[in-house]
Amino acid sequence: MWLAPLPIKWKLMAVMLLTSGVVVLLTLAAFLTYEFFTHRKTAVSELSSIGSIVATNSTAALAFDSPQEAEEILSALRAESQIVLAALYDREGNVFSVYPEGASHDELPPVPGEEGYILRAGYLEGFQPVVEGDVHLGTLFIRSNMAKAKERFQLYFVLSAVMAVGALILAFIVSSNLQKRISRPILSLARTAAEVSASRDYSLRAVKENNDEIGSLTDAFNAMLAEMEANIAKHKQAEEEVRSFNQKLEGMVAERTRELEAANRELESFSYSVSHDLRAPLRSIHGYMNIFAEEYGGKLDDEATRLITIIQHNARRMGQLIDDLLSFSRLGRKELMKGTISMEDMVDSIWEELLKEQDGRDIDFTRASLPPAFADSVTMRHVWTNLLSNALKYTGRKTKAIIEVGGHEEGERVLYFVRDNGSGFDMRYYQKLFGVFQRLHSQEEFEGTGVGLAICQRILHRHGGTIWADARPDAGATFYFALPRP
Repeated sequence: MWLAPLPIKWKLMAVMLLTSGVVVLLTLAAFLTYEFFTHRKTAVSELSSIGSIVATNSTAALAFDSPQEAEEILSALRAESQIVLAALYDREGNVFSVYPEGASHDELPPVPGEEGYILRAGYLEGFQPVVEGDVHLGTLFIRSNMAKAKERFQLYFVLSAVMAVGALILAFIVSSNLQKRISRPILSLARTAAEVSASRDYSLRAVKENNDEIGSLTDAFNAMLAEMEANIAKHKQAEEEVRSFNQKLEGMVAERTRELEAANRELESFSYSVSHDLRAPLRSIHGYMNIFAEEYGGKLDDEATRLITIIQHNARRMGQLIDDLLSFSRLGRKELMKGTISMEDMVDSIWEELLKEQDGRDIDFTRASLPPAFADSVTMRHVWTNLLSNALKYTGRKTKAIIEVGGHEEGERVLYFVRDNGSGFDMRYYQKLFGVFQRLHSQEEFEGTGVGLAICQRILHRHGGTIWADARPDAGATFYFALPRP
């Protein structure tokens, strides 16, 4: 964690120095430990040999109870400077003789211990039995000073410290060179990446310094930059092509807009012609035929009367066709004024108006609860009027007409329907149902121009809604329409 804020080159150097330091310290610790145990073993062996010699030479002095001879034997220990204290105990465990002469008995163990040597308080000391054959004559106590060993270990420690410092200096020099070989290419990559990120210039390239793994990384990085540069060039070319296409498209749209505006003007001119130029002859035909029927009706036979009636009927039908066609064409230009509409009030009002023209018919009308809608009230009134008029018209041959109106909310839309038990239609011809001037029944069966459902579909599409139907011949039909939920 403490390496995290450091630059990468210092991280590498720190890791190398730390690794080298740990290795050196472990090596020196192992060396000093080995030397300690080896020297201790050697010191025990040497002291045991000296004790064995002294114990062997002391048998006669103990056997003949000669303290003077024992002192002479112990005085030979002067040759061993590390021996600081020695003593002979008789077989009862009493001090028989000490070295050096005049040494205090308080420094000696009160009684002899077991055979062997141990390290205690900086001294190596132990007991050596004095025997003659199988006879135990006494015990030799001998104590050796470990000062020389301590000095030796101090020397070893100093030498080890010097070696450790030298090894760390050497490791620092080696790690410095290695980090330059490792971190410099990485830092070069990092600088190049930063420059590319800042300038968005993907033509820059990192310098490859060695043919090693970092060199391979540099090659891969440069290859990535080259690919990105190529992709950006392709992207710019594609953008230029899209920009050029958009300019052409805008020109085409402007041209089509002008053509559409011209077509709309022509359509308005056509609507004006239909409204005035075509209506005038129709009014004349209808008016003169009425005058002709009134003035000369009594002078005509039945066939002539029938033909006059056909002419009058078709003149009226032609006028209705013109009115429906004008209504259909105006829907695309009429601005919708949307608001919240009470569909229940609208349906009730339309039904009252339509029912006035149905004297004498047995009609069972049911209106369920209808959710409100967010729509243009004028055009929506046209939809309901058309659907309810169709229900009344196509149930005209039924003894009892059954008409049902309902609706409910369904997810993100509001759905309404008008169901009747009228003549219905064959679903095989469903695709013709909402076409202009398309009829699924003959004029002799049911009157109409075939424009009403097309008008309903256009109105609902402009509201973002849909209309569809389901029917069977002579089994009635159900017309559904849906609007976006307010």
